[in-house]
Amino acid sequence: MDLLTWLAQVLPEPHTVELEPYQGSSGRGDVYGDPVTVTCFVDQKRRLVRAPNGSQVVSSTTVFAPLDTSCPPRSRVTLPDGHTALVIGTAQRRAAGVAEAAEHLEITLE
Repeated sequence: MDLLTWLAQVLPEPHTVELEPYQGSSGRGDVYGDPVTVTCFVDQKRRLVRAPNGSQVVSSTTVFAPLDTSCPPRSRVTLPDGHTALVIGTAQRRAAGVAEAAEHLEITLE
């Protein structure tokens, strides 16, 4: 069972976000890839997390997406309410064959 099927059983309805993968910076600013629509679960809760540079920052939102979602740090995510936030970091959550439905990519947003 995949993440979306599992979420459908546990949650009333999955969310949809638009993800623009960070590709680097240029003389004109940050460069993003084409937007991708991702079906996921959005948890809007403030918590303290570590940024890739080791500093502690406050995350306002966590997105639980399919494990194969490509989402490098600094990617731009547009949430269901229209708010846009940058990715602080990601964590792969693997089930090790125990409950594949629970496998997902945890995306922390500024």
